[in-house]
Amino acid sequence: MSDVAPVDARPNREEPTVEQLEEESDIAADFIEGLLDIADVDGDLTLDVRAGRPYVSVEGESGDSLSLLSDPETVQALQELTRIAVQNRTGRLSRVILDIGGSRDARQRELEKLVDRAAARLDEGATQASLPAMSSYERKLIHDIVAERGLVSESYGEGADRHTVIRRG
Repeated sequence: MSDVAPVDARPNREEPTVEQLEEESDIAADFIEGLLDIADVDGDLTLDVRAGRPYVSVEGESGDSLSLLSDPETVQALQELTRIAVQNRTGRLSRVILDIGGSRDARQRELEKLVDRAAARLDEGATQASLPAMSSYERKLIHDIVAERGLVSESYGEGADRHTVIRRG
């Protein structure tokens, strides 16, 4: 028997204030601007706070070099680097969301189609429909879409295998 108490992987933490979220957006924007300068890519940044998260959007001219960075996996990697940069400056875990060239809107549409296909399986008689593993942000979007469709969703699994299951209410 060990006398070491288990550690909760998700400790209770206070929700950041609007001022802290705006500060995180500013730090994230500075970091992204630096990366764009290094890559010699032009982009206009828009800062916002959405659903309790700092949100940084980068837009450019259509057909420009920014499109090279708008691949969903690239956006996810840049977002993680941005979160680390913000955390290093603030000392707080950041949940900043990065959107490059409308990639988040495109992913939202893909997730809506995924939910629609799952709902069709339910209409065909399935008792539940499992979706592939995805990030916590994408699971949150799925839960919101599912609720809009009048269905119920729950997340299952751990870490990279965490996924969403949809069923009728």
